[in-house]
Amino acid sequence: MPSWPEERKYIGSHATRIDAPAKVSGAAKYPSDVQPQNWLYGMILRSKWAKAKVTKINLDPALKVPGIKAAVLAPAVSERGNDVTLRYYGEEIAGVAGTSKQACLDALRAIEVEANELPYVVREDDAKADDAARVWDEAPNLSRANVRQQGDDLDKAFGECAAVVEGFFTTPVQIHHPLETHGNTVSVTDDGVTCWASTQGITSVQQDLATGLKVPQNQVRVITEFMGGGFGAKFGPGVEGVIAGLLSKQARAPVKLMLTRFDQALAVGNRPSSFQKMKLGATSDGKLHAFSMDNYGTAGIGAGASSAGGGGGAGLRAPYIYHIPNFRVSQQTVAVNAGSSRSFRAPGCPPASFGMEGIMDELAVKMGIDPLEFRINNDPFEIRQKEYKFGAEKFGWKEKYKKPGSSPGPIKTGVGLACASWGGGGQGTQAEAEIHSDGSIEIRCGTQDLGTGTKTLIALIASDLLGLTPDQITVRVGDTQYPPSGGSGGSTTAASVSPAIYDTCTKALAELQQQSGVADARGANWKDACKKLGPNPLVVHGRWQQGLSSSNTGGVQFAEVEVDTDTGFVKVKKVVVVQDGGLIVSKLTCESQLNGGVIMGIGYALYEERYMDKTSGVLLNPNFETYKLTGLADVPEIEVYFLDMPERGVIGIGEPATIPTAAAIGNAVANALGVRVYSIPITPQRVLAALGKDKASA
Repeated sequence: MPSWPEERKYIGSHATRIDAPAKVSGAAKYPSDVQPQNWLYGMILRSKWAKAKVTKINLDPALKVPGIKAAVLAPAVSERGNDVTLRYYGEEIAGVAGTSKQACLDALRAIEVEANELPYVVREDDAKADDAARVWDEAPNLSRANVRQQGDDLDKAFGECAAVVEGFFTTPVQIHHPLETHGNTVSVTDDGVTCWASTQGITSVQQDLATGLKVPQNQVRVITEFMGGGFGAKFGPGVEGVIAGLLSKQARAPVKLMLTRFDQALAVGNRPSSFQKMKLGATSDGKLHAFSMDNYGTAGIGAGASSAGGGGGAGLRAPYIYHIPNFRVSQQTVAVNAGSSRSFRAPGCPPASFGMEGIMDELAVKMGIDPLEFRINNDPFEIRQKEYKFGAEKFGWKEKYKKPGSSPGPIKTGVGLACASWGGGGQGTQAEAEIHSDGSIEIRCGTQDLGTGTKTLIALIASDLLGLTPDQITVRVGDTQYPPSGGSGGSTTAASVSPAIYDTCTKALAELQQQSGVADARGANWKDACKKLGPNPLVVHGRWQQGLSSSNTGGVQFAEVEVDTDTGFVKVKKVVVVQDGGLIVSKLTCESQLNGGVIMGIGYALYEERYMDKTSGVLLNPNFETYKLTGLADVPEIEVYFLDMPERGVIGIGEPATIPTAAAIGNAVANALGVRVYSIPITPQRVLAALGKDKASA
């Protein structure tokens, strides 16, 4: 079985990203930068109703607008013919393509749409009511309960507990807001389809465009050299990509259709909400013994699409992390007239962590046990056992943890911790290396780099295996003409790509040595060996190999906060992260992933929440002015520590980085105040309500 080299110069180093010069200089071209010759702007007409039965759509007036070259119905509208029901504000109706933005805006206004508005519902508790308007006429809004249980008699198990606590924890709908919105530039010609996509999966875009445009898959090329972020919702071309393709086909010109920030908030996915009624009990020795949870949440009009990033439904992982011999978990999904959810960084885990870790702290406090020791006593994962102790020492837990609410003065300090569990494995990637007689080498792989550093990871592995430096390696990714790989989601990319690069480089070196007669062609001998290749380059193909990567990663985070009890303002002062990532290939990009995960978790804990207007069905906070994200001034000191375990192989860490942050902050706030805020985001109003200073909202 193959193994990683014991002596590593670049693998595990803090080497600079190989794409950094292109990004900081502006040379990097993102999908939103692409401008093929004679390209047109594309825009989408969206529903202005939360639910309506369409009686007429007329595109002809749009085609008469000066500068407009094409107008098409959205695929779902076209397929339904005369039976079109729109089910949320922002649902796609039609698309137009024109020579200017203004022409497209004029054309959207010119399209004639007549519809009869129908009753709708956009909030979870309203949708649960028996007399609520139905999102889908043939089915109730509240799904049947999905029940999992273990143990013979849960009531008896709770009766055997020395202490029992209950709590109702809620988390909001969180909107996907990458810096580069969803979108594609699509060119349809007689020779085939070319798509420059902002995507996490070039192969899935290729497949879906082939289906949507009714062309053979081998005639569709997808390119994503750079892209501006994706967190689980960018695995296909989306409705917007298919519309762009249909417009291009009709106009016989490339069409760029990048969503506006408003469109982004409405229609391309979100993290479902959760409403978790929980009960937890432990025996006198501090061992968890019984657990129950009834949870519901909304995934919008649907259950949310599954993808390489995981599922997008409203179900949570429960009981999360801890071993509990007796439990019952009941979960339901509530349909509302809003855009469907999609997988979102660690689907189902951040809300599960917020609830589970919160009630763990509640039980620990009731039993008079240090929350850290309580977790050590109940977490069976050996790696996290090391992380608890290591992180506590680095954070200063023993010195900082005090009785909840005991911090003096109006500005109170508190600390909290929480942990994470994730898979992080992957397989199936292929790659190829092309070596020329001048010593130049190019490695090609049909994966994509979301900004996480995949190109750098490839270069570092190749450098160590071939005895070269990263600047000698040319890395090409993000093109369906390269050997195939999977989608970049679920923390699977590093674990899937790294072994394929290992295999490719190992085979390339062996083949080079055989053809050149040089016994060891690495390092100083590289160019002399390559000179013997002659005019034809050496091309070698490799694939993922067993034994070089694995899955199942753990992480622990400690948070310190200040809470102003006069204003309710929460400031995160420090977060310490201890993370297992197996063999750390690129320390710089791993640190970046963990920093980014914490920053995203802070937003989930303190700021992010979708607001829907129940009287109009409209999203009220669709942009960065009204939908709050973590800003630079909100970012605390973040200390990152890795448990570098090369014997485990490469494991992805993008997901676990963000799972426990909100829970750790929630526990720190409860420790500071002596009372718990059971809902995130933990806004000033909710803090004051928990303190009894604001009766308007809890």
